[in-house]
Amino acid sequence: MPACLDNSVSRYSKLARVHIDYHVEYDKHYYSVPHPLVKRTVEVRASRDTVTIYHEGERVASHPRSARMGSHTTCSEHMPEAHQRMTWPSARFIHWAEEIGPQTRTVVEHLLAEKRHHEQNYRRVLALLNNAKKYAHERLNNACGRALLINSPTRASIESILKQALDLNDETALDELDLGHHENIHGEGYYH
Repeated sequence: MPACLDNSVSRYSKLARVHIDYHVEYDKHYYSVPHPLVKRTVEVRASRDTVTIYHEGERVASHPRSARMGSHTTCSEHMPEAHQRMTWPSARFIHWAEEIGPQTRTVVEHLLAEKRHHEQNYRRVLALLNNAKKYAHERLNNACGRALLINSPTRASIESILKQALDLNDETALDELDLGHHENIHGEGYYH
């Protein structure tokens, strides 16, 4: 039996669509399935200790359940060879980002380099690039540039910049950004 399969008793079940990164989400964690199942609907069954995925009644993956929200559990045998080499998918995202602008390309390159497997960042990169449809290329590129200036090239920071329209005014002070970062205004001795 492959390392990604085991026996478990299911307590919860839901249907999920396999994302382009060949992972399904359960309880804000992402679990891999064999790559050929991309865009297919699978059944996710979870017990206290295990998340098991079925396709058309056949078990295709089983992983130890993780409480790490936003993280990925990836079985290397689920990865297609092309993803292991990461030539085509990364290049496609970088090309798309370059069409939007150079700052967007820099942010996408940063996001793709963050985790052990590039494909784990596909969701964040796709969500970031899709902002060009809502806000237009120039605004997204300007927001990426501002995020790079404040050393916060994350999707959340860029979307915050766009929502607050801070990308539209070059005169807006960088300290006006409401990104959830706050100084300790009382000083280190205040709490002692």
